[in-house]
Formats: sequence, C-alpha cells, structure tokens
Amino acid sequence: MRGAIWQSKPGIMSRIHYLFFAMFVICLPGKTMASNDVRALVELPQMMQEHMMSNMRDHLAAINEILVYLNKGELDKAAEIAEYRLGMSSLESHGASHMATFMPEGMRQAGTAMHKAASRFALKAQEGDILPAYKALSDITSACVACHSGYRVR
Repeated sequence: MRGAIWQSKPGIMSRIHYLFFAMFVICLPGKTMASNDVRALVELPQMMQEHMMSNMRDHLAAINEILVYLNKGELDKAAEIAEYRLGMSSLESHGASHMATFMPEGMRQAGTAMHKAASRFALKAQEGDILPAYKALSDITSACVACHSGYRVR
C-alpha cells in the first residue's frame, strides 16, 4: 500500500519534481539582480567561497536525486541520499566546522536547520509513507530558501 496514491497518478510526482526544481533555480543567486540585491553579503576567502558554492550545488543535486527516488517509490534510497549528502551525517564531509566561523549567526542557523531537517526527512522516508516524507522534504527546502533569501556570497 506504500505510495499507492501516487502510483495511480504518475503525473503528479513528475509535476512535484519539476516544481521543486523550478523553485531552486529561481532562488539561486543571479548576476542580473546584483545591483538591487538586498541580501547580506557574506565575505569569504575565495577558496572557501568556491567550496561553499560547490557544497550548495551538491545539495541541489542531492535534492533532485531525492525527488527522483521518491518518484520511483524508493523511499529508502531517498533517505540514504538525504542523510549522507544533506543530513547531520554530512557535516564533516562538507567541512561545516571550518565554514561556520565565517558565517553570520542567522546563516549558521539556517544551515543547521537544513541539515537537521534532512536527517528528519531521512527518518520519515524510512517509515515508508510518501506524504509525510514530502512534508519533511519541504522543511529542507524551506531552510534553503530562508538562507538564499537572506544571504549571498557574491
């Protein structure tokens, strides 16, 4: 019965997947708005800025992979991606402790909220019920949107 509502309407999952992708593309910092950008500029050494941008691109790719696995009904694989690429288990691989000292408090809080939300999502997805998993996924993306709305590195 797991995911049965979505199996009867396969187009719904694809539309949700594209909706999330479009939301992230819109929220990524762009050069066209730089002159009107009111977000706080977080100045980082060039190497750390590149590292942070690489991490964020990987976070976006991970969310995309999560959506693909959810679309296939493979919640365990979605949970694994969430925990090890976004969740609390990913902090060391992303160099979070080195990056945190350069971030304003609000940015650190948004990042921590995202990592905790990813770990909560992983637990929900492992339970096997798709609707609560999608709700938990929106907590991840909400933390991303909050950070991207308030801060920029370029």
